[in-house]
Amino acid sequence: MAMPAHAPHRRWTEEEFYAARDAAPPGERWELVDGAVLVTPSPHWVHQRIIGRLFVLLTSYVQSHALGEAFLSPLDVKLEPGLVLQPDLLVVPTGELKRRADVVRHLLLAAEIVSPSSARHDRVRKRPHYQRNRVPEYWIVDDLSQTIERWTPDDDRPELLAEHLAWHSSGASEPFELDLVQFFKDITTED
Repeated sequence: MAMPAHAPHRRWTEEEFYAARDAAPPGERWELVDGAVLVTPSPHWVHQRIIGRLFVLLTSYVQSHALGEAFLSPLDVKLEPGLVLQPDLLVVPTGELKRRADVVRHLLLAAEIVSPSSARHDRVRKRPHYQRNRVPEYWIVDDLSQTIERWTPDDDRPELLAEHLAWHSSGASEPFELDLVQFFKDITTED
């Protein structure tokens, strides 16, 4: 549920953004996009279940192919000055983070779990930044339609996946594969 934190006509600097975010109550995710601050409250349990299971699957794939490391939000991603993103799930290439002071500036993959209030921000406001900065894959996971929108840097429209996802990252000998029908069935099945 990303919502602008303040009036849209006000352009925030990175310094103002970090000062306000550091003073904010815990449990919120803050992002700076096009000079606007987007604040996201704690996610729904379905969101948490989707991202948690996807993280476990991707971590196994990323590690087995020595691609880098998968992370969960909140983790700041700075692809360009004045832009601070926190995708729900991200894959950072090997060597990107070596020292404690390092900042994520390159991604192999960014994924967002969409909600009714975050859909516009994920699809319209944040997506062009991922594409412009040549992030190889940007996924928008929609549990209501049980689909994943896959965006690559040069796409005008997303590839809409409802049955099967295959991601073949550079440097991997085989693709990451996910049966989406079964994945979403497992997410929505009560224990």
